[in-house]
Amino acid sequence: MVAVALTGQGRSVSTSALIVIDMLNPFEHADADALIESVEEVVDPLRSLLDEARRRDDVRVLYVNDNYGDFSADRKDLVDRARKGRRPDLVEPILPLPTCGFMSKVRHSAFYGTALEYLLSREKVERVVLTGQVTEQCILYSALDAYVRHFQLKVVRDAVAHIDADLGAAALRMMESNMRAEIVTADECF
Repeated sequence: MVAVALTGQGRSVSTSALIVIDMLNPFEHADADALIESVEEVVDPLRSLLDEARRRDDVRVLYVNDNYGDFSADRKDLVDRARKGRRPDLVEPILPLPTCGFMSKVRHSAFYGTALEYLLSREKVERVVLTGQVTEQCILYSALDAYVRHFQLKVVRDAVAHIDADLGAAALRMMESNMRAEIVTADECF
């Protein structure tokens, strides 16, 4: 597992973390075509949100990405694999900067088996902002894990991609009602 500290030299402690989940995707899996349609719609809002977060001192950007079963894969490997995949145009606009935090995961939740909780606690982060894919899977399970860890939670509706539109909408409703998530758009997030 690869992890990079969230704290930059000389930077203040953040109160929010923008977490980008599984966006470094080569789109070479069974449900990729359905996912691609949704990802096409979220890339621009996510890019705008990343730009805004990077300008702010009170927000840290962190990528948590599936390692696709390659336990030796690091940030460079996952970026390279996504750039060489079927849709590099969906990856290029949202690539992680070298200065942002990055870790790989092996299951649905960004918290499961990762150092995410430790890094957020160390930074005294109070609020997590979830973006990425897949709304009805990894976003939903990450939201639940953030909630049970007592983080305030925002989910950016136009910066999360789904495979099934109905399940994605249901997942957003569940996060809002069961996990007290604030469902926002990229424009109103910060």
